[in-house]
Amino acid sequence: MNRYLLSGVATGSLALILSGCGGSDGLPQMSAAQPANFGGDCAALATSITGLTGTVITAASTVAGGTVVSNISMPEHCLVTGKMNERVSAVDGGTYYIGFQMRLPKNWNGRFFYQANGGTDGAVSNAVGALGGGPVTSALSKGFAVLSSDAGHQSQTTPFFGLDPQARIDYGYNAVGQLTPMAKNLIKKVYGKAPDRSYLGGCSNGGRHALVAATRYGDMYDGILAGSPGYNLPKAAVAQLWGVQQYATVATATKTTDTTASGTVVTLSQPLPDVSTAFTAAERSMIGAKIVAKCDALDGAMDNWVGNVAACQQAFNVSTDIATCTGARDGTCLTAAQKTVLTNVHAGAKNTAGAALYASFPYDAGISSSGWATWKYSNSTGVGRDPGATAFIFMTPPKTTDTANFLGLPFAMGFNFDTDAPAIFATSGVYTESAMSFMTPKDPVNLRTLRERGGKLMIYHGTADPVFSYNDTISWMDKVSANFNDSGLWTKLYPVPGMGHCSGGPAADQFDMLDPLVNWVENGTVPGTVQAKARGTGTSTIAALINAEVPATWAANRTRPLCPYPQVARYNGSGDAESASSFVCQ
Repeated sequence: MNRYLLSGVATGSLALILSGCGGSDGLPQMSAAQPANFGGDCAALATSITGLTGTVITAASTVAGGTVVSNISMPEHCLVTGKMNERVSAVDGGTYYIGFQMRLPKNWNGRFFYQANGGTDGAVSNAVGALGGGPVTSALSKGFAVLSSDAGHQSQTTPFFGLDPQARIDYGYNAVGQLTPMAKNLIKKVYGKAPDRSYLGGCSNGGRHALVAATRYGDMYDGILAGSPGYNLPKAAVAQLWGVQQYATVATATKTTDTTASGTVVTLSQPLPDVSTAFTAAERSMIGAKIVAKCDALDGAMDNWVGNVAACQQAFNVSTDIATCTGARDGTCLTAAQKTVLTNVHAGAKNTAGAALYASFPYDAGISSSGWATWKYSNSTGVGRDPGATAFIFMTPPKTTDTANFLGLPFAMGFNFDTDAPAIFATSGVYTESAMSFMTPKDPVNLRTLRERGGKLMIYHGTADPVFSYNDTISWMDKVSANFNDSGLWTKLYPVPGMGHCSGGPAADQFDMLDPLVNWVENGTVPGTVQAKARGTGTSTIAALINAEVPATWAANRTRPLCPYPQVARYNGSGDAESASSFVCQ
């Protein structure tokens, strides 16, 4: 039997009455969620939950309190798995459905959290709602009911689902639209009431999902948290391929083999540049050190950290601040050709006419991180990432249907930025929506539905992100501000200096933005600074929670304030430089 707290029902009804009341900023103020409990048998939910349109519950069980999931201790909860809208594709003959997992705490806080996942989706990640770069807490731990999905296809490592037009649309936006009402209905069947407040959050492609939801589903969510949002993901993928061709011009070695999606190693018809040799780890470390040397003091403290990333773009100059090699490359200099490539990549991808294909990137000390190399070299040439995603998901019609023999590096090297790049805007036959339609926010700066009902949006983005440009996010935020004079009252963007893609790099990358978002949505408390902590060696016994790229000159647990754009953290002149309390946002 479903059970719920009598007090939760009473106050929940009052919450619905108060949710339209105006806040002090003139926008509607939503009321706080009210808790409820589930005291029944989790296993019984597998058969007792019925009436969910197009949905099959495949399993349900109890997970004991204290169980560690994704490195975080969880409260006692029900684990429910299922699938929606199962079908057989008329295009590629494959079977598709929207797979999902829900974790429902026995002691529920009255809130729903949609965990938007990364990459090309394709797998149902643990529905815990992990938060921050090195998460130490989660939405589930806070009492949220959490959902995770595969976004409508069951292929995490290959992009070939893009041959099916419906799978493309489900991945782009429709899975969120289908799952959200189902999840709220399921929650109501378990606890006796629907969630009072609903939140959606994710990083990378999950951040893209978040911004898409902010424009398409502003009526379904009260608070949205977008991390490193690749909201122009098809453009970013094309830019990655453009980068491959740039790096190829300064590569010092070649590759004679490549690997198919099935893992088969094949011999290339001709050797191709090994782009991983374009900039060595030593050279990238040197570049990062030069950026720090030039820009460290711009925030008022010499602390081996660049807090004022915006000012650094004016101060740092590749031509004059990095030595030009006069002899062999030894990690202390760059060749003239390398300097050209470095400048080109940061200026942003272009076609042969000079038209921008994607945004520029800021110079940041995080170029030294291993994640930078992974995204720029490995992911930009691998079948499962940018080459495969561009060929099968983003180009219309798909560039190739030869899935068995598709290779990433040859595709990247042969991509034509004049004739192939426009295919991300195209439609054709059964592909009635272009990638730039189904993958991006419907109307990128029109968040009126979310705003006018009192919803809130928080964004964070690492300034050293090598794949989704921080500058692109800045451009988006500036356009929102121009479109709504009051954008700061319901949207906030938090740059994370030094952080790479979602985490890592020489950065304080451990933080929790869900609590500030909830307080903003439900209590009207406008977030100011958000404290972030480094997670250097010794700050955890869990290896996955250690960031080995925290500089040895820092305190392992250094803290920094994350400031809402356009403010930056500045040293107060006298405090402990390892402490966030010694910095102010100005």
